[in-house]
Amino acid sequence: MFQLSALPPLSLYIHLPWCVRKCPYCDFNSHASRGAVLPEPAYIAALTADLEQDLPAVWGRSVSSIFIGGGTPSLFSPESIDTLLCAVRARLPLQPELEITLEANPGAIDAGKLSEFRAAGINRLSLGVQSFDDDLLGRLGRIHSSKEARQAIAAIQAAGFDNWNLDLMFGLPGQDLRQALHDIRTAIDCQPPHLSHYQLTIEPNTGFAAQPPVLPPEDDIWEMQSQCRQLLEEQHFEHYEISAFAQPQQQCRHNLNYWHFGDYLGIGAGAHAKISDASHGTISRSWKIKHPRDYLAQAGHPEGIGGVQPLQQEDLVIEFMMNALRLCKGFPTALFHQHTGQPVALVAPALQQAEQQGFILQDQHMIQPTQRGQQFLNELLGLFLPDDNPLARHIAISLAPS
Repeated sequence: MFQLSALPPLSLYIHLPWCVRKCPYCDFNSHASRGAVLPEPAYIAALTADLEQDLPAVWGRSVSSIFIGGGTPSLFSPESIDTLLCAVRARLPLQPELEITLEANPGAIDAGKLSEFRAAGINRLSLGVQSFDDDLLGRLGRIHSSKEARQAIAAIQAAGFDNWNLDLMFGLPGQDLRQALHDIRTAIDCQPPHLSHYQLTIEPNTGFAAQPPVLPPEDDIWEMQSQCRQLLEEQHFEHYEISAFAQPQQQCRHNLNYWHFGDYLGIGAGAHAKISDASHGTISRSWKIKHPRDYLAQAGHPEGIGGVQPLQQEDLVIEFMMNALRLCKGFPTALFHQHTGQPVALVAPALQQAEQQGFILQDQHMIQPTQRGQQFLNELLGLFLPDDNPLARHIAISLAPS
């Protein structure tokens, strides 16, 4: 049992799995619609049944943020999103002025619908631009052009959204430093309140894994990351997480809950959840079945649950560190005990070793990764694993939604 003195904040993640076309780098649970009419009413009903089944695990707890990810959620109509959020409000207490994010792509966003999404309750958009270079967009398999990306950004601003994220990638096939800096300068000119800037990685079971593209050398990629980060910081973007930059007071609250090892419900095909139970002293992960066809048939029934995994002490240590050490300013030392129920003394030897290797700075109040620790995060995280754990040899770092 874990001694949890208080429960962490609770978020809600909702997965809408359809997109226009599967990108070759994407390892998310997404499925190309191929022009078919999406089963929106049936899927919203399945999400509602899914949520109702999960409610006993979070009785009495309020939700601090909602993130609707995919896939491409903006393919759904504003009416469906409104129905979905009404169903959530009727079943869960929501904190005042909570952040509600909807993911969108420039090639699958209708400017005329943006004000309707706002009316439904969406108050933050996350736009997957990835690059402003048409040649690079083609190599990534994206369905939009640089012009369409700019038009989508202008439409978001015209619709009155003052909280939105722009996703960019670097280390793309054939990309050089000049192109990476051009993308960042173009993004800065668009004045996004929040920008996610992350390196392309080749993930298993993707198109790029089957036919790997030639990526820039690692030294060139590091130079792209360093110089782009410098440009953003010069423009007063706070680098608050390894891949995230924000204007003042515009950090993504949903992602901060992940990085602080908070709790979250997950509804939708393949959605994951992490829930703490103070009365039983447990912290568990669960996930829903992945394929949309199966999910539509089984959501809300026990068969719709793909699995449940109670976390062990070793799991808590590495999962907490995998999230919290992504934060550039680090985390309060007391947070480890608050959100894992374990004493920080449990990881004191690993912390000392990390400090000796120049990966972290620490005192009795805070633990903070250094720039070296951020650059070599896999090596830093490996210090918190036993030598016989296979993750010690290869740690896959999962990015939270943006």
